[in-house]
Amino acid sequence: MTQVRPAFKDERKLTYLNRDGADKPLISPVPQATLDAARAYRLARLRQQMAQHDVAGLLLYDPINIRYAVDSSNMQIWTGHNPVRYAMILAGGPAILWEFKGCEHLNNGLPGIDEIRTAVSWMFMTKGDKAPVGVEGWADEIADVIRQHGGGNRRFAADRLDGPGLHALQKRGLTFVEGGELTERARSIKSPDEIELMRWTIRVCEAGMARIYEHSVPGVTERELWAHLHFENARSGGDWLETKLLTCGPNTNPWYKECSDRVCRLGEMISFDTDMIGPYGYCADLSRSWTCGYTPMTDTQRRIYATALDQIYHNLDVLKPGMTFAEFNERSWRIPERHVDYRYSLAVHGVGMADEWPVIPLHVDFDETAMSGVIEPGMVVCVESLVGEEGSESVKLETQVLVTETGIERLDSFPWESI
Repeated sequence: MTQVRPAFKDERKLTYLNRDGADKPLISPVPQATLDAARAYRLARLRQQMAQHDVAGLLLYDPINIRYAVDSSNMQIWTGHNPVRYAMILAGGPAILWEFKGCEHLNNGLPGIDEIRTAVSWMFMTKGDKAPVGVEGWADEIADVIRQHGGGNRRFAADRLDGPGLHALQKRGLTFVEGGELTERARSIKSPDEIELMRWTIRVCEAGMARIYEHSVPGVTERELWAHLHFENARSGGDWLETKLLTCGPNTNPWYKECSDRVCRLGEMISFDTDMIGPYGYCADLSRSWTCGYTPMTDTQRRIYATALDQIYHNLDVLKPGMTFAEFNERSWRIPERHVDYRYSLAVHGVGMADEWPVIPLHVDFDETAMSGVIEPGMVVCVESLVGEEGSESVKLETQVLVTETGIERLDSFPWESI
């Protein structure tokens, strides 16, 4: 039986921790002017989409869209599933935020907000049998705002709206326009200032990845490793992790198992996908794989890792501004047959304040239902790979890139493994 021997740590990875040797939060060097310019750009992008869709108002309940519009954040996870705060952008008027009662002061100094009101909640959890009464008062206020500032236009868009609210607004003569396309297209093109904010989120994420690497030793559990990314993100001003995708050994295949209390063993593959919503609300969506205990890879591990890296490099080379999604698919990397049943469902997806439009499926899954579109300068996309086979571990790799006028630029730089 071949003995698996420990190896030395890759010092390149550890340099992503605090470079002065002190274990402390990372403090952003981004100037206030950069943040304010990004805020103004984002609000303008939404107004442009509103004009194109001919809507008088854009009603936002998704906390990510609210943050994109006016940079207001409050209880993001809780309000993601409890509709208790919302905002409206008026095409010919102000940006109004309806804040959770008692939290109005959290928005002091935000330049994109023209008016703050106290939110009206009408979900059953907060109103019970009085919810039908609550929704009527809420709808009266929303309809009145559109009437004041809409210039006679009765069309409004909303990113998400429960049935009672939609019906109440329609009863008041308003016409609903689906807001998902509007907000996704607005968010898809980033300004240079946004990219600077995203670079800092990636810097924090890579410090968290280095912390995971530093603790990737036999006896650690998957959850313990995952906690290091949470820790680095939280103490450096980030928000949350969208998933719990860190596994080791046999838990890596099939993919999508969440981290558990399983103990990682010497030589096993550790694979993870960060899905980290970090400082300034931007997402760092990066994936890496390496062996527990810094051992040399086995022949199978090395072959699978090399295959995954080949997919990443091939698709990075293919990706170009002006290319349609279908053109990218035609030229994209082809997965070997032995890995097809263990594949990832997509090759490329957009990313900004979370995973975003567009999503380009892996060629195996690219059919008549695949979305159409063009890869445009200013988009940020993640290029993905997941490679496994029957009886093997899985290797998960992912990099985040900016589409420029002439090509692409990788935004992350955390090293791949040496194979």
